[in-house]
Amino acid sequence: MTFQFFKQTTRLSAAPLLMFLASGIILLSSAARAEEGITIPAPAEDVVPGHEATETAVLAGGCFWGVQGVFQHVEGVKNAVSGYSGGEKKTAVYETVGSGRTGHAESVQVTFDPKKISYGKILQIYFSVAHDPTQLNRQGPDRGTQYRSAIFPMNEKQAEVAKAYIAQLDQAKMFHSKIVTKIEPGHEFYPAEGYHQDFLVLHPNYPYIVFNDLPKVRNLKRLFPDLYREKPALVSEAKS
Repeated sequence: MTFQFFKQTTRLSAAPLLMFLASGIILLSSAARAEEGITIPAPAEDVVPGHEATETAVLAGGCFWGVQGVFQHVEGVKNAVSGYSGGEKKTAVYETVGSGRTGHAESVQVTFDPKKISYGKILQIYFSVAHDPTQLNRQGPDRGTQYRSAIFPMNEKQAEVAKAYIAQLDQAKMFHSKIVTKIEPGHEFYPAEGYHQDFLVLHPNYPYIVFNDLPKVRNLKRLFPDLYREKPALVSEAKS
């Protein structure tokens, strides 16, 4: 039985299974620990803010729990929602997406105030602390196309900025390997089930979160102190 199986099937009330999961993570700790975030330059090209009060970015970088958790702590972000993008609405279901055959990637829709933070800065955080953009169809202990590194641009300008930024980082050799992040325009975003929302904040002691995702939040605070905020923007509060 794989680590991915336990991540997908474990429910918070299943104490024995959680204990087994925890022991499995300890055995895999060296592989499962999130890598240190790295300092990378801001994009040379960015989206010029218009008159809109908010803009959105949809990003995929492994399990959505960690990506959501990172952006919930970013100043200027109004909401970050876990969900699915890349496939059809009828297959945007956690258990189905987990098959790796739907075209979906676990994604996060980031709604932000462009007067406080730019799309380019969102991408800088995404590439430097939210995930490892050099891992192909996997992230940490998770394997499959549903965990791929992907950007789902909302418009042509976002696509241009993302493409130029990847080229900029590759040319500067900021990572140990070539960036494999895909730019996938023209896809809808579908919110994930309620129990996935605010997962990192609500379950900070959950073994998967402890080993894989809390280090990302710490890296955000360390590398982007001016953009880090202690109180996260929660989905539950946005709905209230």
